[in-house]
Amino acid sequence: MIEELVTAGVTLGSVGAVYVMAAARVVKQYERGVVLRLGKLRSEVRGPGFTMIVPFVDRLQKVNMQIVTMPVPGQEGITRDNVTVRVDAVVYFKVVDAADAVIRVEDYRFAVAQMAQTSLRSIIGKSELDDLLSNREKLNQGLELMIDSPAVEWGVSIDRVEIKDVSLPETMKRSMARQAEADRERRARVINADAELQASKKLAEAAGVMSDQPAALQLRLLQTVVAVAAEKNSTLVLPFPVELLRFLERAQQPAPPAQEQPSLPSPELFAQLQKLLSQPQQQLSEAKEHSAGPSSESPSESSQESSSEPDRPVPSAPSVVEQSLREQLPPVPEPFDLDTGGSKSGQV
Repeated sequence: MIEELVTAGVTLGSVGAVYVMAAARVVKQYERGVVLRLGKLRSEVRGPGFTMIVPFVDRLQKVNMQIVTMPVPGQEGITRDNVTVRVDAVVYFKVVDAADAVIRVEDYRFAVAQMAQTSLRSIIGKSELDDLLSNREKLNQGLELMIDSPAVEWGVSIDRVEIKDVSLPETMKRSMARQAEADRERRARVINADAELQASKKLAEAAGVMSDQPAALQLRLLQTVVAVAAEKNSTLVLPFPVELLRFLERAQQPAPPAQEQPSLPSPELFAQLQKLLSQPQQQLSEAKEHSAGPSSESPSESSQESSSEPDRPVPSAPSVVEQSLREQLPPVPEPFDLDTGGSKSGQV
């Protein structure tokens, strides 16, 4: 009898131990337990620690509540400015509702991965190459919103999305390298030109100061010589003033030949010409009449007049004398005035 009781007690103890072992579950701190009893969801979500379920009736499914880092495979696409790129991304998400993550979606990890890939392709098609390279913050925010909208119903919260890498074709890399080089060269030239402008202004101010004090230029020359000699060079180059070179160049140039002045006629010719031109016009006309003579006069009257005035000379035609004098004179630019010793424009 006692043996039977002992055997029954051992049997019950064994069964109880097996039951406890089958019903006992341990939920870790970063996990939550979702219990399905005969396929029906229990409203109570088991927290971390030791918990019991009904063996062969309840089914406990553990859900990880940690932030999951999921790499998104590289997706090839064509940007809005027709450039083929390959973009990789990383998605950080976590489960906020364990029951929805188990009930509403078959595999929330796979669902999030597929949603991330399709959203990444859509972002590539809507963006330009410059945005993918430099304006990633805005693209990350847009990608996060596109993934988070359907993931909310799955009990999943998208923490952040980061574009990890953008792969470009080799031709595009070379073009971008040339563009960057040209931009750097342009900036260097602008900076150099700005420096030259500032230096020219300072040199102009220094030249103005040195022009007031010529000794300052000589002192500056001596300072330059001292600075060069301090380097212990075997050859010392002295700057030669440019003004002195210009002075020597002007001194070596031959003097221009004197311009030949036209020879002036003698004063006697000018006196005769002025005396001729000063005679009144009436006297000249009378001389012409006497030289011609009237046809009605007899030879006796002409002989008497010639006998009565033997000493009176007969004036010659002034045109002949004037013409002879003008032929003797050389060409003169302007008429010469004997009284003033100069020329008078406009006189005959």
